[in-house]
Amino acid sequence: MTIKAILFDLDDTLLWDKKSVQEAFLKTCKLAEERYNISAERLEEAVRKEARALYEGYDTYAFTKMIGINPFEGLWGEFLEEHDSFPKMRELIPVYQKEAWTKGLLTLGFDDQTFGEELAKAFPENRKKSPYVFEETFSVLDQLKGKYSLLLLTNGSPHLQNTKLSITPEISPYFDHIVISGDFGRGKPDPSIFEHAVSLVGVDKSECLMVGDNLMTDILGANRTGIKSVWINREKAINQEVQPTYEIHHLQELFSILDQEE
Repeated sequence: MTIKAILFDLDDTLLWDKKSVQEAFLKTCKLAEERYNISAERLEEAVRKEARALYEGYDTYAFTKMIGINPFEGLWGEFLEEHDSFPKMRELIPVYQKEAWTKGLLTLGFDDQTFGEELAKAFPENRKKSPYVFEETFSVLDQLKGKYSLLLLTNGSPHLQNTKLSITPEISPYFDHIVISGDFGRGKPDPSIFEHAVSLVGVDKSECLMVGDNLMTDILGANRTGIKSVWINREKAINQEVQPTYEIHHLQELFSILDQEE
């Protein structure tokens, strides 16, 4: 059956989120390198490790995992939403951000809570100044717009995901609908959010295609819902977990799949 609607993931499918986070870490850790002559790379590694451990220890972890908010989004998110567990996260997050950076510094032998707090405040600003989009994103969306119903299906906090879209304002106008897991109440791979997305585009699920980079959210969720899936595997990772309908390494390859589906 001909494809009529395409569901796109956002982070690391259209937006190059990994690069944005990497750049924010680099800029922030350079401040510590200048202050204490320590390796920016070693500090980043230490802060990432401390952030993961802290994040998984909070009683909000089950909620963040369900919605799809990772520890590094916690390092720059504000979580201003009033529903579900977001108010509790908003309370925790300033402490989490400061502790992640302070503990990272301490791992390298520097006990400086004031500077840890300074770095914690610098990271969100550096992340907002570091938006990256894959070079093929706009040319592909240009070719799809008007031919298919396009829906953006993204996990995360609504405020944070909308911040990402506000600092890359060219993306939103391509989409007929934008679905954010924190608004919906459950995240990918839960089939209910995929079913909700399909209901919005108003076609049969057999006429939909899900495009995403994450096997355990985008592809698994599509598979569970009976939607054809396209795994964009830019890093050419070995897949031993979930079987997508199609696998591509560059977004431009999507057009050959659409041709096959006609």
